[in-house]
Amino acid sequence: MRTVRINRTALTRNALAALSGLLAGFAALTVAELVSAAVRPEASPVTAVGGAAVDRTPTGVKDWAIRTFGENDKIVLQLGIVATLALFAVAVGLLALRHRRTGSAAVLVFGAVGTAAAVSRPDATGFTDGLRSLVGAVAGAILLYVLVVRLTRPPTVAGEEDESGWDRRGFLIAATAAAAASTAAGAVGRALNGRSAQDAIASRDAVRLPAPASPAKPVPAGAQPRVRGISSFTTPNDDFYRVDTALVIPKVDANTWRLRIHGKGVRRDLEFSYQDLLNRPLIEREITLCCVSNEVGGPYIGHARWIGVRLADLLKEAGVKPPSRGGEADQIIARSVDGMTLGTPVEDVMDGRDAMLAVGMNGEPLPFVHGFPVRMLVPGLYGYVSACKWIEDIELTTFDDYDAYWVKRNWAREAPIKTQSRIDTPKPFARPEAGTVMVAGVAWAQHRGIEKVEIRVDDGPWKPAQLADQATVDTWRQWTYPWKATPGSHTLTVRATDGTGETQTEKRTKTVPDGASGWHSVVVTVD
Repeated sequence: MRTVRINRTALTRNALAALSGLLAGFAALTVAELVSAAVRPEASPVTAVGGAAVDRTPTGVKDWAIRTFGENDKIVLQLGIVATLALFAVAVGLLALRHRRTGSAAVLVFGAVGTAAAVSRPDATGFTDGLRSLVGAVAGAILLYVLVVRLTRPPTVAGEEDESGWDRRGFLIAATAAAAASTAAGAVGRALNGRSAQDAIASRDAVRLPAPASPAKPVPAGAQPRVRGISSFTTPNDDFYRVDTALVIPKVDANTWRLRIHGKGVRRDLEFSYQDLLNRPLIEREITLCCVSNEVGGPYIGHARWIGVRLADLLKEAGVKPPSRGGEADQIIARSVDGMTLGTPVEDVMDGRDAMLAVGMNGEPLPFVHGFPVRMLVPGLYGYVSACKWIEDIELTTFDDYDAYWVKRNWAREAPIKTQSRIDTPKPFARPEAGTVMVAGVAWAQHRGIEKVEIRVDDGPWKPAQLADQATVDTWRQWTYPWKATPGSHTLTVRATDGTGETQTEKRTKTVPDGASGWHSVVVTVD
């Protein structure tokens, strides 16, 4: 019986040691949250470590994460970090039960990792970014030591010692107080950090977009076929795809936001406030955006009506010339408030296309998730070289002198969007009934336009699809094909030809380094 009692006591102490580790980890995170009120929310341990993990993850793994988890990849990453920290905390608690100082010191490792991750981020403002992780880790280490002392020493008050041989009452009091204090610290920290977000939200709510000096032409009535299952010509803001590296969506106050233009070939540096941009002549354009991570037939493409300032006009005011006219710079480096860098060819921005700094999307100020207060758009280029969200800095440089974030990770320096097409309906493995089945979808070749879409059933001949009206060469184009379906299994394949006469290639390539290629097909069974 005594052996059983000893084993139970040991198991209980191990379980409470693991709990002590978790409480110490929780305290470290919540104290760091509180300290962040004096630093920056973006430097939080989970965000900083997650961002550092994203930065150092091989391109192929990132691509797999996007394909597998879609827009939930960041949530999966954060959950994975929290789970890893929890396991680490449990291990540290068990270690501290046997070696108090060593276990407590191990908590400081957590702080060191968070500090290193925070100060290494592209948007880091200095050592103060790592301060919160360090202070939180110290608080966690002290708490772990205090809790483990009560698990390894008998009570000092006469009459309180029992067969367990440790300070049961003291541990429960300390653990309860620590949990309550940590929860309170986290709540206060979130409330204080939320103030800046509230200012940003208020600034967006106050925006009234001016009427554009150059409005978009009306979308042709025939641009949207009435076929169930086909993508809407205009993608609602809430449904518009999001692919970026931001674990926390930046909430920037439009009242304090500034944009700087500087660098090679700039005769005079320029700086603009948000109101400065709104006071300028605005253009309104229909532009389809596409992510380079979009697989053949993938969902990372969307269309919207954008309002903004011509980027070329701002560059000309700064004295910038394109390389074709003797300009010194051939690359624009756009920097986001979160430190992201995107490299865009100067020539493409200044060749007459509707490159802009967008302030509005589908009739409203940019949503935070899509770049409020200002984002950059260049029709015809994949987003990773053109569509910088939360932009705050434009530097003129050369491709030889600077590699942007994704180029350092083996993506192409220049990335015009490839001619692509997609079958929206019928869906893969659908079971339509025999008879006329409407096959429909979208095709895109931004800044070149779509001239032809063809459908092939099994290994039969290519047949022309009916094209919907084209809004502009910078938008995708809907298409339909009435298929006389016969019973059995069939493969439907689509290909498009752009405005230059180039037909979409059959050759399948991965998204890296400059976008996927190949024909999209679906297999259906006709009943």
